[in-house]
Amino acid sequence: MRKRPEYCPDCGGKLELAEIGDKTRLFCPYCSKTIYENPLPATCVVATNGRGEVLITKRAVEPAIGEWSLPGGFVEIDESPQEGALRELREETGLSGEIIAHLGAEGQRSETYINVMIAGFLVRAEGEPSPGDDVSEALWVRPRSAPKLVFSSHRRIFDRAIEMLGRIEKL
Repeated sequence: MRKRPEYCPDCGGKLELAEIGDKTRLFCPYCSKTIYENPLPATCVVATNGRGEVLITKRAVEPAIGEWSLPGGFVEIDESPQEGALRELREETGLSGEIIAHLGAEGQRSETYINVMIAGFLVRAEGEPSPGDDVSEALWVRPRSAPKLVFSSHRRIFDRAIEMLGRIEKL
């Protein structure tokens, strides 16, 4: 598990725990700074190719090496969640795409990062995927044939995307 900070990022003073508002938070008694610990922002992509298939990836890194997930990863400091989602899709599968819809955000508990906030996007992509960063396999599959995704946040976002695609097909 990630270790909590011990020293203030502003003045370097030793942090203490204090009751602030309705929570116990890290606090610097030297400069009176409250340290807010926030979830780490990440994205995932439900890519569809127009043939009724969706893209899944097999993880080549921990956590959950060898398990199936959606393409995605952490948002960089200089990019929007949308830019991060498309960058991760490209890095992990070699595919470019166009965002069709935002699928909401989900929290995911993490041993390493404590809490990750994942923004999901429905993306239209074409071509044959090629495994890249952090991925050992990338496959187009029919939604009902998709294996169980390892992260609960990915499963919820995937289900939302499939429901949305079903509504679009009925129009």
